[in-house]
Amino acid sequence: MAEANVRAVSRALDRFAEWCGLLFCWMIVPLVCAMVYEVIARYAFHAATIWSYDVSYMLYGAHFMLGAAYTLLRGGHIRTDVFYMNWSARTKGVVDASLYLFFFFPGIALFFWMGLQEGLHSLDIWEVSDASPWRPMIWPLKMCIPVSAALLLVQGVSEFLKSAYAAVKGEAL
Repeated sequence: MAEANVRAVSRALDRFAEWCGLLFCWMIVPLVCAMVYEVIARYAFHAATIWSYDVSYMLYGAHFMLGAAYTLLRGGHIRTDVFYMNWSARTKGVVDASLYLFFFFPGIALFFWMGLQEGLHSLDIWEVSDASPWRPMIWPLKMCIPVSAALLLVQGVSEFLKSAYAAVKGEAL
């Protein structure tokens, strides 16, 4: 693939992850509103809600999972930089491309497959949460697992292309 094509594909995938990250960051607003409402209702009016706990863990869980691809784009996932920071761009590219190929993609495929099975099973039985008396449906949260895996896969392709380019050319894309 020509350099321009690699750059164009990588940028398009990066823009998609950026857009998703900016969209999913807004999940924090209803989470904060629910928590503020719960605190005021509980402590000012002595009237706790039955739904705030479920809403909080579902929104935060979905936010955490769906934001993973954006975090990968921004380089926010954990990395051991003790050796990495001293390596050349080519060495970084070889190591990163190898790790994406042999660990990231198989792991994400497993994450997607297992998450999809769990999400579809939850949808099939109309599973509800047992964490509170409200008992909301839990399948939307469980379906966030394969969606987040798919988003990570898309961003992983972009990161792999950047790493492979660095491995071949000896410079970052």
